[in-house]
Amino acid sequence: MTRFDPFRDVDRLAERLFTAASDVGQAARAMPMDLYRSGDHYVLHVDLPGVDPGSVDVGVDGRVLTVRAQRSPRGEDLEWLTQERPVGSFARQLTLGSGLDLDRIEATYEDGVLTVTLPVAEQARPRRIEVAHRAGRQAVAGSAAGSVGSVGSAEQQAVEG
Repeated sequence: MTRFDPFRDVDRLAERLFTAASDVGQAARAMPMDLYRSGDHYVLHVDLPGVDPGSVDVGVDGRVLTVRAQRSPRGEDLEWLTQERPVGSFARQLTLGSGLDLDRIEATYEDGVLTVTLPVAEQARPRRIEVAHRAGRQAVAGSAAGSVGSVGSAEQQAVEG
């Protein structure tokens, strides 16, 4: 006698869809990261606990930064009770903006955390523009960062006279 389960195929399809969706997010779960700007550089921290330091690879191709790492499985003769840390090869890619100095990127791996420092390019750094003031016949040089409305005694005489 054969049993017919009309939901069996639906269950299998749902399981495949959930498995495929979880595989897409596996790299993000296996390599969570933080990214922030500190002064004239960006800092990327990638958590890689249990990863062999020799397997960590950081590269730039064009404007794409790629981080790859390998977490090897434990021995085969183990009886797992819980296995939540994914094993295998993982990769994350970030598209870098044009304002970065790609030749000066540095990376360190310490205590299971990969730190990548991405310096801002010199031409992309904020800078102060000098503003020349003309009052009558006398030119007075000022700074864009100076306070508005503050006029020294010499400048005030030039404006009043």
